[in-house]
Amino acid sequence: MLELRSNCENCDVDLLPDSDQARICSFECTFCADCVSTKLNGVCPNCGGNLQPRPIRPAELLEKYPPRQRTDS
Repeated sequence: MLELRSNCENCDVDLLPDSDQARICSFECTFCADCVSTKLNGVCPNCGGNLQPRPIRPAELLEKYPPRQRTDS
């Protein structure tokens, strides 16, 4: 199940679970559409994979399957 990470790994902009601006690679690295198109050229800087729109989890399932909580460690 996707973690639905809550922020762009490049600029730290918030990416809500229903955001159509979230982009992910196959490892779920998460970036905003702006960074992907203007800075990353569609390529994940972590793994070199391509970045695609993140699927949106239906609102009725967010309570049962919430996004990952951000932890700064």
